[in-house]
Amino acid sequence: MKNSLVVGITGGIGCGKSTVTELFFKLGVKVVDADVIAREVVQPDTEALAAIAVKFGDQILLANGRLDRAKLRAIIFDNSADKLWLESLLHPIIRSRISSRLRTPETIANCSANPHYALLSSPLLLETDQHTMTDCIIVIDIDPEIQIHRSMLRDNNSREQIERIIRSQIPRAERREKADIIIDNSGTIAQLTTQINQIHQQLIATAATFSVRSHR
Repeated sequence: MKNSLVVGITGGIGCGKSTVTELFFKLGVKVVDADVIAREVVQPDTEALAAIAVKFGDQILLANGRLDRAKLRAIIFDNSADKLWLESLLHPIIRSRISSRLRTPETIANCSANPHYALLSSPLLLETDQHTMTDCIIVIDIDPEIQIHRSMLRDNNSREQIERIIRSQIPRAERREKADIIIDNSGTIAQLTTQINQIHQQLIATAATFSVRSHR
């Protein structure tokens, strides 16, 4: 994807990021998912998981040797020092792998139709330096009440738990201010699909001029 437009896409909990990126993927867009990479780098037998186990003990490992992500989240949620330690360990590894994936030519057949731009999907795009790897930022926005309701249904968590998570994330207004493009995902899947089709055409046009500039 060298000399191609990289579009970052992010949103808060329950925004529908997976649904949005799947719709872009179906249009032939390469998607690099930071969530997927974050899970890869802590697989069994990785240096990162070994370091985490030394730091927090075997309590954060499941019986099969995999990371108990829920338990680790609970440990670091209200402990800023532990959270900073974990971020210092994982964020550089994740960033390096993201960079490598963005540079790797796509081999998935259905992505060959659109080699001009790629999506970097990340919940921490704006909270970390990952946004510096992008040329354009899409924010998936959603009505707060719908966000809470969908998150409660998806994660089987209480309203209080979801609101607590929302407060820990970058504020909605700040996220919107940093956006070049905003997707409103408060409506139906049909309305969302229409928006994405329009944005896709817009990004193809932008990618074409970007490619010309990058080759000068």
